[in-house]
Amino acid sequence: MVRAVNRLSDMAVKNAGPGMHADGGGLYLAVKRGGKSWIFRYSDTSNGKRRLRDCGLGSVVAVPLKEARRLAADCRLMLAEDRDPLAEKQARKDALAAAIRVTFAECAERYIAAHKASWRNEKHGQQWQNTLDKYAAPIMPLPVASIETTHVVGLLEPIWTTKTETATRVRQRIEAVLDWATARNYRTGDNPARLKGNLDKLLPRAAKVAKVKHHPAMPYAQVPAFMAELRKRESASAKALELIILTAARASEAVGAHWSEIDLDGAVWTVPGERMKAGRPHRVALSPAAVDLLRELESTSTTDAVFPGIRKGSTMTIAAPLRMLQREMKQTGLTVHGFRSSFRDWAAEQTAYQREVIESALAHANNDKTEAAYLRSDVLAKRARLMADWARFLAEPAQGGAVVPLQRMAR
Repeated sequence: MVRAVNRLSDMAVKNAGPGMHADGGGLYLAVKRGGKSWIFRYSDTSNGKRRLRDCGLGSVVAVPLKEARRLAADCRLMLAEDRDPLAEKQARKDALAAAIRVTFAECAERYIAAHKASWRNEKHGQQWQNTLDKYAAPIMPLPVASIETTHVVGLLEPIWTTKTETATRVRQRIEAVLDWATARNYRTGDNPARLKGNLDKLLPRAAKVAKVKHHPAMPYAQVPAFMAELRKRESASAKALELIILTAARASEAVGAHWSEIDLDGAVWTVPGERMKAGRPHRVALSPAAVDLLRELESTSTTDAVFPGIRKGSTMTIAAPLRMLQREMKQTGLTVHGFRSSFRDWAAEQTAYQREVIESALAHANNDKTEAAYLRSDVLAKRARLMADWARFLAEPAQGGAVVPLQRMAR
């Protein structure tokens, strides 16, 4: 009895002469002068008339007998679900042709749109776009499927040793967009922006060429005298800078503070994760001096923002305390962020607090995984004592009645 399916063997396929050779279940081996190929033949009655249709499954060279049978089984499943194998094959070809025309710029735009909801703020998405517009401009109009390692290296080499941090960020963002494009079937193969096993063979290690730039900081011994002068000013930007110094917080965290985040009775300020660099909520221990400052501000506040901005519902910009520092206080060589370094140096050199307590006060992530696993607390009580000691240190010149003249930083 002749088998209904799987009639052919590998030897039969190899020796088959011209014509159509049935394997069963709609699968045929078509042998013509141009070569041998697989065809799935089925009846189409979609227009009310029965007609035979042939859906090509590939040549024998590329598709062996076993794979041809699997493809034919897929086609039979489509028919059982009232789907047309030939129409779906054409749809795939059309989608592939359309994908080939999708540019890197289009993928970048769609990647940003898909991920911006998970980012801390809208500015982050704009920074993403600006970085790619500036440093990935040559590949923006290219089909994303055509981008290769040579393209990426060409973008990165000119800035890899001179702007290493920027170049690293550019590479990471290109890699993310290309991964997204691969997941969307707009390209195939390895990611040409991948570092490990790819670009690390073509570019020097970033850690070897990067020049670490520290924020210019005031020596901690001079900060008390600076605070005495700062406290003579009544502007909102002066108060914001004072809070930044008292709490060792980042400028963005302080100027964006809201009263709903602050528990003055408990002397704790909880900064939400979306405004933290690490993306996690952070509790700031408020010293008595910081609480007094905030109570003073609260007494005249009319909004939930501790430091309201010019526009209704906005908060002060981070440029305001910087202007106070550099223009009003004439400290042109310093940055607001540098006061965090001043605090760190003071804590390390003038106190006996543990390193993890100091680092936690600065909201630094613990890179020691073993230590982090055991240190589950944010050591708030210890940080409260640390910040109280810092506030007392800052008040020393005022208590003594003598203010030491500030020294301008050497440029």
